[in-house]
Amino acid sequence: MKRENQSSVSEFLLLGLPIQPEKQVVYYALFLAMYLTTLLGNLLIILLIRLDSRLHTPMYFFLSHLALTDICFSSVTAPKMLMNMLMQTQSISYAGCICQAYFFLLFGDLDNFLLTSMAYDRYVAICHPLYYTKMMRQSLCFLLVVVSWVLSSAIALVYTLLLARLSFLRGNTLHHFFCDLSALLKLSSSDTTINQLVILTVGSVVITLPFMCILVSYGLIGATILRRPSIKGICKALSTCGSHLSVVSLYYGAIIALYFVPSSNNSNDKDIIMSVLCTVVTPMLNPFIYSLRNRDMKGALGNILRRGAFSA
Repeated sequence: MKRENQSSVSEFLLLGLPIQPEKQVVYYALFLAMYLTTLLGNLLIILLIRLDSRLHTPMYFFLSHLALTDICFSSVTAPKMLMNMLMQTQSISYAGCICQAYFFLLFGDLDNFLLTSMAYDRYVAICHPLYYTKMMRQSLCFLLVVVSWVLSSAIALVYTLLLARLSFLRGNTLHHFFCDLSALLKLSSSDTTINQLVILTVGSVVITLPFMCILVSYGLIGATILRRPSIKGICKALSTCGSHLSVVSLYYGAIIALYFVPSSNNSNDKDIIMSVLCTVVTPMLNPFIYSLRNRDMKGALGNILRRGAFSA
């Protein structure tokens, strides 16, 4: 194993998914199909929002950025995983590993902040419908997205700079399919107390505070609906909030299972499986959720198809 200044390694070996060798081809085809579905589905959402003027609203503005983030988030890990499965290689350079960890954290945090902005948008739409246009003006939506990018970039940079100062003298084998931060900290031969402290404080705030904001938003939405209960009001709330709630449940369910439910010290299989759910499955399901449960998206898709058929 090549070392640089006897303090770090030049590359890491990714053991990949816990799959039997004879099943590699089947799983490769499955994950390739899932990744391509993620790309095409989220690109379709961006295209529909771009082309249909009726979707030029704050909710779909946030959704287009969420779709772009999901494409980037999945692309951080999936292509390397697929290439390793296809070529039967396991190595990733030290610089490539650090970059992968940075962008994984960046787009993971960005997903978090965008979902929170969408929850606020739904709160204003249902609880203050008369002031919706004034409160959710274009400048505010743009500001929320910019702040989300800035915060996510800064947080990911802090984690990555702290990671880059560590040494890896114990070995270079990661029991994962990508350069996961927790797996790298376990492998490090340096004192990771500061890293763990930053993860515990900053990470908890980044995950918990937005999640609490989402819960408060939907608590206020529920209180508003119950204050004036009607079948029409409930159906309208479900139609506008159902897709977002489904995505939030998937996203935070995977995060809670991955980072807050303790796993066995002898096995990383649960962490790997939950990471696949978080990085591959959830970004793939988001387009289906918003397409199948959203009348506006289905209407926009129908209009595009009819327009294409008419022009043909």
